[in-house]
Amino acid sequence: MDPIVEVVALFLGFLGWVMVGVALPNRYWKVSTVDGSVITTSTIYENLWMSCATDSTGVHNCREFPSLLALSGYIQASRALMITSIVLGALGLVATLIGMQCSKAAEDNQALKGRLAGAGGACFLLQGERRRTCAHTHTDTHTLL
Repeated sequence: MDPIVEVVALFLGFLGWVMVGVALPNRYWKVSTVDGSVITTSTIYENLWMSCATDSTGVHNCREFPSLLALSGYIQASRALMITSIVLGALGLVATLIGMQCSKAAEDNQALKGRLAGAGGACFLLQGERRRTCAHTHTDTHTLL
């Protein structure tokens, strides 16, 4: 395989891994606004780890979810999928870095390097699929409620 293609694929896989890491702690997975009068408008937003509320006066309160077992099933599944996605991305990065033609690791065994590069690509694909499934599960559950 062309080394330029390998480097671009590694960069795109790394970029996807970083984006999953950025999306995980984002507070605005679910946002809802409760409009009262002009004075009492509040916004409630939550992610996989906490629920926050702010009102029109600027008062901001957050609370972490108290127990893992007391959470809804979709939040537990979304947490597991996102953490699995980050782990698969890290494994994909390591396997791809070792399997690239320009790396010095295992340079005497080209078949092993090819298998490692392929395994890294598969990890990146599984990472993206896990992230997509998590987002789909999270949004579908909220539209049903």
